[in-house]
Order: sequence, then C-alpha cells, then structure tokens
Amino acid sequence: MNSLAFLRKYKFVVGFILIFFGVQVFLAYKSLRLPDSFVSANSGESPTPSEQKAKVKPALSINITALGFQPLCDITSRDALSALNRARTQDCKKLIANTACQIQSNAFYPKALQSYCPKENLPASNKTIGCFKDEKDYRLLSGYFTNFKSSNSPKKCITMCLQSGFPFAGVQYGTECFCGANAPSPELKIPEEKCDMKCSGDPEESCGGYFTMNVYSTGIIKFAPKPAEIIPKPDVPKVKIVFLLTLNGRALRQVHRLIKALHKKEHYFYIHIDSRQDYLFRELEKLESHFSNVRLARTRFSTIWGGASLLTMLMQCMRDLYGLRDKWNWDFVINLSESDYPIKKVEKLQEFLTANHGMNFVKSHGRETQRFIQKQGLDKTFVECDIHMWRIGDRTLPEGIQVDGGSDWVALSKDFIQYILDLDGNNELIQGLLILFRHTLLPAESFFHTVLRNSKFCGTYIDNNLHITNWKRKLGCKCQYKHVVDWCGCSPNDFKPEDWPRLEGSEQKKLFFARKFEPIINQEVLSKLDKWLYGKNITTQSNFVNYWQSVYHHKDRSPVPDSAALTIAHSILRSIEKQISLTDLKLEEITNFLSNDEYKGFLITYSVNEERFQSRIRPIQFPKVARNSRFSKRLRAFEVSTEFDLKEQISRNLAKFIGPNSDPVLSFKFIGKQETDSHSYNLTVLWIDPAGTLQDYNEIHVEDSVEDTINYSKSSLKHPITPGIWTVKLIGRTNIFAQTKFLVTPLSCEKFGRPIQETRAVQVNAGSRYDDLTYPPEWEQYVASKDNSISLVESIEANSKRLGSELFEWIDQLVSKFYIIREMCSVDGSRSKKLCSSTSWSSFAPDPKSDVYSLET
Repeated sequence: MNSLAFLRKYKFVVGFILIFFGVQVFLAYKSLRLPDSFVSANSGESPTPSEQKAKVKPALSINITALGFQPLCDITSRDALSALNRARTQDCKKLIANTACQIQSNAFYPKALQSYCPKENLPASNKTIGCFKDEKDYRLLSGYFTNFKSSNSPKKCITMCLQSGFPFAGVQYGTECFCGANAPSPELKIPEEKCDMKCSGDPEESCGGYFTMNVYSTGIIKFAPKPAEIIPKPDVPKVKIVFLLTLNGRALRQVHRLIKALHKKEHYFYIHIDSRQDYLFRELEKLESHFSNVRLARTRFSTIWGGASLLTMLMQCMRDLYGLRDKWNWDFVINLSESDYPIKKVEKLQEFLTANHGMNFVKSHGRETQRFIQKQGLDKTFVECDIHMWRIGDRTLPEGIQVDGGSDWVALSKDFIQYILDLDGNNELIQGLLILFRHTLLPAESFFHTVLRNSKFCGTYIDNNLHITNWKRKLGCKCQYKHVVDWCGCSPNDFKPEDWPRLEGSEQKKLFFARKFEPIINQEVLSKLDKWLYGKNITTQSNFVNYWQSVYHHKDRSPVPDSAALTIAHSILRSIEKQISLTDLKLEEITNFLSNDEYKGFLITYSVNEERFQSRIRPIQFPKVARNSRFSKRLRAFEVSTEFDLKEQISRNLAKFIGPNSDPVLSFKFIGKQETDSHSYNLTVLWIDPAGTLQDYNEIHVEDSVEDTINYSKSSLKHPITPGIWTVKLIGRTNIFAQTKFLVTPLSCEKFGRPIQETRAVQVNAGSRYDDLTYPPEWEQYVASKDNSISLVESIEANSKRLGSELFEWIDQLVSKFYIIREMCSVDGSRSKKLCSSTSWSSFAPDPKSDVYSLET
C-alpha cells in the first residue's frame, strides 16, 4: 500500500495522532513557562523591531512652514507629532513641541524620588534573599507577573515590584519577573548555582533558572490601609469640615439643595465655579453676603474631563483655604460636585470624622497596580491646551516610590493639606510628583493617593472616599470624552429610582455621599432620598416635584449662548407682542421646566419698560408610527434633537433648539415586553431635507428584546444644515416603521443676540446640500420628485437672502409650527391677574427644597 492510500484509509487515526502530538508539544512548552491562569495581560515592554514589522504604521511628520516655528529638537514621538498636527493654536503647538523635546533630552521628569514613609525594621532595598525552588502550581511570588523578553534584570524587576507596592521581587528563566507580598519559605532555599540563567537585559546578572528564582527584597513592607474608627473618644472636640464644591454647568437649584442639606453653622463652604460659567458664579456670589461660612474662589480655572487643570484647581483652592485658617478653623476638606448628594445626615458625618481626626480618606483602585497604570495612562505623557488633553508619548515613572490611585473624591486632613502645599518649595517628593501629575490624565485620581503612600502620612491612609458611586460600565465607558482627551475614559451614571436598593443598602456602611444625581435627568430618586433622610413631611412641600434649570441669561458672557435658542426665543417674543399688544419686549432668561420628571416645556422671562413677564412654551412633535407590526406597536419617543448623552441615553437639548450648525440625532425606545421571541431588525434612517432630497442615511441594527431599550442614530449632515422642515424616516426592506419632522431654524442672530450680518446670513441660512448622493432606486418613493425638488430648492435659495423683517417673517412662520405658547404670568402683577409667584410652573414660584436663604445664619 503506497503512502497516499495509507493516509486515505487511516485519515481519522492520523488526524487524531497529529492533534494529540500538537497538544503534547503545547503542554510541554507551557510547562517550561507558566500556567495559563498566571500569564499577564501585558508583557511589560514594547515588542522588538522584528515583532513590529507587520504592524508598522505610516510615518508621521510635521510641516515646519505650516507649524510656524522651529521645534527645539527633531521630535520622534509619533503621539507628539500627531498632537502637533491636530492642535489648533500656535501657543498649544509650542507647548506640545517644547514638552516633547524636554522629555527626549531626559531633562523633564525626575528619574527617582525618595519615599518618606517611616521605614523602621524594613529590609534593605535590592537585598538578595537567595535562590529558591519554585513550583508550577504554587508560585513563590504570586502577586504579579510579567515577561521582559529582552530587558529583564534584578534591578528592573525590583523597581517594578516596589512601584506596585510589593515587598518582594523575583527573577526566573532569564526573562520572567515576579512580585509578591510574602517572603518565600526558607525550606525552599537552594544553592545559588541552581539560579544560573543569564538575564535577558543584563548578561552579567543571573535571573533564576528552570523553576528556580532569585528573590530580592524591595525595601518596603506590605501596605495595609488603616481601619476607620467608629466612635469618637470622650471629650474630643467635634471636627469642622470645609465642603469644597467644584461646580460646572447651570444647575443652580441643585447646588442650593446640596448646600441646604449640608449646612451647619460650624462647617464651611468654599466654592470654585468653572471660569466659563458666568450664571452660576453670579447667582452663588449672592450667598457671601448672607452667610459668613460661604466663600467663592476668585482664582478660577476652566477645567475639562481628565485635565491636568483639575489638580491645579484643587491645589489652588486648598492654598486659599490654608490662607483662611485664621478665620475658618477647619479640620477636614471634602471635595464635592453639583452631582453629589448626602445619603446620611451631616451630624453622622461629623461624628465619624471626629473619631478619625487626622486621618485621610481616599479610595484605591482595588486592582493590580501595573494594570491600573496602563488603564489610567499613567505611563503616558499628556499636555493640556486648546481645551484638550493631548497624549504626546510614553514615559517611565520615577523609581523609588509606590504608585497608587483610584477615586478623585477625597476627605483630607488639615495637616496633610499643609504638607502637599509645600509652601517653602523644599519637598523634593511633592515637587517631583507635581511635575509628574501636571502631565497626567485624571491627575486628581492618583496624586493624593501617591503622596500618602510615600510620605510621613502613610499611616493615615483610610481606603474609603465616603462615597457610593453609580457605576454602570456598559453605559459609562462609551469613550464619550474623545473630543477633549486622547484616551477612552469612563464616567459613572446618574442614580435613578431603579437604583434605589443600592442607596438603601448603604445605611450600615461608612458612606455619606452618593453620585451622580442630576435632577434634569431624574429628580424622583433625590426626592425619595430626602424623604428617607428627613421624613415624609418634606414631600408635601409646595412644588416639591417641580424642577427649573436655566438655559440662557442675558447677563451671561460665557459660555457663548446658542444662536438657535436665541433666534427661536426672539421669534416667540414677536408672537407674544401681537397677543398682548406690546412692543420691544426684552429677552431676559430661558429656563427648562420639569414636573414629576416630565418635560413641560421652557419658560421665557422678558420685560418691557418696568414690567416683567414669563411665558411657558411647549415644543410640538410630529411622530407618525405605523401600527401594522409588533415592532411599531412598541415604538415610542421617536424624536430628533441634539446633544445625545450616550451614558444617560437621553438628548439633553430638551427644548429641541436646532440650528444650521447642530448635529441632529434620532432616538427612540421600545415599551413593554416582547410577548413572543425577540427579533432583530436591520433598518435604515433617511434624513430628508426641506427640498425633499435625501441628504444622509444610516444603517442601524435594532434588538427589541429588552424593555425600554433606547436606540439612536446620529446624522452626518453637511454643515451648515439647510434651514427649514426636515423629515426623518425609519424604514425596513419594504415599509416605513416610523417618521417625524423637525425644525432646523434659520438664524436671525449670532453671538450674544447680535443681528446676523448679510454675508453671514446668506452663507448660513442657505445651508449645504448633497446633490449627488447615491441610493437604491426603491428609496425614490420616500423623496420628492425632481420637479418638486427643483421648485423647493429655488424657494430655499430665495429664503436664504432674506434680512430684517423678511427674515423674521420666514422664521416666525416656521417656529409657530413647532412651538406653542401655553401660559403667561406677570412677575409683579402690573398687567396680568395671574402672578408668577402663585403659578406652579413659574420659576418665580416657591421652591422650598432649594430655598437656601431660609437657613439660619
């Protein structure tokens, strides 16, 4: 029998033998290395050039002429070159280039820093303990493992293990580095000559052998956070707390509600408001004249998510507070945002902190340090400018210190704050870490932790940030901050009624705050929390279920108001003028209004002469849902807006102010449960402009298996979007499931309500169109015929040239179809019998839950 015939006859036997042989080879290889359960997710070093060949990316370069200046060096970092090409301003480009060059010259970061954590009875750093026998299933050092394929050495392994907080480091098989918390048993010690394999990074050194390990002490002991005390010692004075509020946005009433919940005469409020938020600063500044324990920071910063400016801001606020020490006798600083809220009464917090006077509360990451470093990007350099955190390259963290981090919500003692301020500038540890963390993503999540672990205050570290945080990783990790940072970060979700069991379960835990809360998203859970803390009577207060949040105020100079919102508001005022026979109404404020977490429209406050009025306006929706399928019968909230929040699954533009420079998003959800098996649908979203032509389409995949599932589709329309009435259709292969109309308003004004100039009006209000968009012939039924489209395009072109009263007439005609004036009240009662102060929907109505001025001063 020839070999071919043999293989055919016994092909299954041969196949089995080959598979068995392959498995044996694989197991043999693994036995020489490590068990699967112990392999690190990261090798700990970059691949060699030969390993990179298949992954080489096109080279990046910079155009010196376009750059406008000559960098101080030949920049080699791909990340830095990418950042230079993307940065907008000259100052930002120079900062990126200068930082990259300093790093390349090895003159930027400290190579090593000294730890000042008390070291009595500690083993010497880098001290060899001996050669030990290791086992495959019972590793000598089981804390962490990595494989330095070409750079392993005892020094490198010891440095990494110390950085990770391990007292012991071990090298094995030439390339492997192990870290552990416990010393190996003396019984496993073997002669030194058994550890005879040369290190991959230093052939003069030995790095263990086959299941033999050279073990070293790193010079630290295993770190253990202090347990918190529960009951204060007798006759100990009660501590006084500074609540450091770092605020952004326009949620004034929620800030008032937070201050009211925490306020006691003996505690203090130091408030930093983002420098771009005029409204919040102006309104909260009024508290200073009413309360002696409230101060607003006058040195203000513009902070971004993950930005180095967050740490700069916190340090400046703590410096300010230290300067107030003669007037404010405080013991702790707790930083909070407008999204925090207490889950226990402030008296319980005071009692707990009194029992732990002098301690410092931070929450550690709870995972292996090296993985935390990689996840947080601590091994990368970032530069903040142009309202962006630019990643400009890799870096090596200083030797000699332990790295730690976790939550950026902390409670710090006065003594520790004085230490980190380093008022004399002589503390090398603090100064070195400030250099490091001023170029770190999310620096406040690591700086305080790392200082605590490496300073004389290491014994005051309590692993508790006093918070419960509503993490929902599937929703919160959507890379929603890519527009401001070269990284993919996560953010917690807002608490909602369905999350109540988590809040209720914190009653017996030493947790005093929860986050995040946003009454514009959901107020019911806050009301339930107030009822839980303060009793049922609180829910009977007037307007307890109502919430108001400012959208625009005429005194604001920052941020720049939305031109579409102002255009629509002014159009509505022209309609009101006709109704009440007044002229020259002045727009003062636009406010969103919700009741029982249902959007009831927006309020326009306006004045004429000495009279002031307020009107409630409701946006009008035009959804049409087919009822001929089980898919359509469960379809609800089919609408178009902007500012879609992936994390909270909602469009934050509740009033649906959409202009030519907006980015419309379609969203919808299913209600109820699927009675039979779930189905999936491949659907198409058609975006049809006012001329009836298709301008964009999106393919989406929809699952209807989950109740109240939110689906969305973002358009990619060409800016400026053509003003007028748009249509969005959701279609399947053969039919329309749903459709709706939405308004893209022409603009009558630009920045701060100034009338739009003629050249700008023609440019913006003519819009942009795709006349050559290709699509399947069967979609022709959904768009206008060519003849109709031509006439509609001519109308659009004519409208774009309108100015003055003609432009107002066009806008008013459109706005009246999408917004309806529901009610009106008088602020002072001079013209209308209906007083705003006695009208439940008015922002001038009583709001006891946020009435901070009713507090005892």
